[in-house]
Amino acid sequence: MALDILCIRALKDNYIWLIHDSDSDETVVVDPAIGPPVIDTARAHGWKIDQIWNTHWHDDHTGGNAEITAAFKCKLIGPRRETSKIAGIDIAVQEGDKIKIGSYITEVWDIPGHTAGHIAFYIPDAGIIFSGDTLFTMGCGRLLEGTADQMFLNMKRFATLPPETMVYSAHEYTVSNGKFALSVEPENYNIRERFEEAELNTLSGKENVPTRISEELKTNPFMRAKSSSELSFLRNLKDNFQS
Repeated sequence: MALDILCIRALKDNYIWLIHDSDSDETVVVDPAIGPPVIDTARAHGWKIDQIWNTHWHDDHTGGNAEITAAFKCKLIGPRRETSKIAGIDIAVQEGDKIKIGSYITEVWDIPGHTAGHIAFYIPDAGIIFSGDTLFTMGCGRLLEGTADQMFLNMKRFATLPPETMVYSAHEYTVSNGKFALSVEPENYNIRERFEEAELNTLSGKENVPTRISEELKTNPFMRAKSSSELSFLRNLKDNFQS
């Protein structure tokens, strides 16, 4: 029993994730920025999309909802606190709710900060979490609607996951994040090694996502922050960082 996860690149640097459970033949798409490549990829594999999962309301995560629901008559699942900003939500979810793909139970986490109602989708039995725009490889999301206190708690929560947990974020920011991480921790060999690997991957067209929690604990300045004030300081630096 295993989940197949396909990466679909979209727009400038978005990642759309297509999840297929072969046992149940169910398919989920996470944060579809646009519809056509998702529809084409699913059909090329002979899959019918059953659910859309949105982590938050931004258009580069929801822009494909309408086309995909029209094509497959699937259910749209999104954050309860953002129902006014995401059209057509069928199932609104929040902290403590559980949804399923096949026999895999998925836990919903409330992780506000980037947006006020941002959520994550954690599948414990598969050892994976879809973090949207909250946790990135060597980075975290901008504080557009939330606070450093909230983001700090999010980082601490991610840190409690099993070290081997794979994190599927919604953007490719790794090289930029790595440059910043090196600027604040220049003596951190783990960051330097990972940054160099990311540069090579990028040059060869490979994704730097997913990442592992164990790697983030060694190389992500925001997960390594000791307080919300330190995270706030780092986030302000990153917002003005010239990479």
